[in-house]
Amino acid sequence: MDGPLWVFGYGSLIWDPGFPVARTLKARLDGWRRSFCMSSIHYRGSVDLPGLVLALDRAEGAHCEGVAFEVAPGAEAETLAVLRERELISRAYLECRLPVRLTTADEVEALVYVIDRDHVQYCGGLDLEAQARIIAAACGDRGPNRDYLFNTADHLDRLGIRDADLAWLAARVRALSNGSEG
Repeated sequence: MDGPLWVFGYGSLIWDPGFPVARTLKARLDGWRRSFCMSSIHYRGSVDLPGLVLALDRAEGAHCEGVAFEVAPGAEAETLAVLRERELISRAYLECRLPVRLTTADEVEALVYVIDRDHVQYCGGLDLEAQARIIAAACGDRGPNRDYLFNTADHLDRLGIRDADLAWLAARVRALSNGSEG
C-alpha cells in the first residue's frame, strides 16, 4: 500500500477509534448511508435481546458524512489487527477500501466497514420507531445500546454533521428511557 492508511468512521469509531491517529478530518463517502441496520448480539445487545448498531448500507444517490482518520505512521499493522478484532467479531461487516472525499477536497482510499446484507444480523428496513424501542431496551458487553446512540449523535452534532434520523432517534430513545412515553 502506498501512502498512509486511512480509516473512515461513521459510528463509534468517531468517538472511540481505538488506534493511534496522526490526523482527523471530516469526510464524505458516496453511495452509502449510515443506518441502524445491524443487530447487535455482542457489544450493545445479547442473543436474547439484540440491540442495534450502525452500519453503512448501500443506497443509490446516498452519502454518509463522517470522519477520516489517518493512522499514525508505523501503526498500520496494529491498527488493522485491532479493527478486525473489533469490527469483524461476527462477520456481519465486510472490510472494504473505498474512496472518501476529505474536507480538504482531496480524495483518499479508506478502510471502511460496510454491512453484509446476506448476513443473519442484517435488519435493514426497520422503521425509526421500531429502532428506538430496540435501542431503548437493549444492553450488551459494552453497555446500554442507548449510550452508543447518544455518543454517536452527540459527536456528530459537535462536528457539525447533521443526521436527521439519529437526532430523531436520540430524542425518542431519551423519551422512552425517561418513561415519558411508552
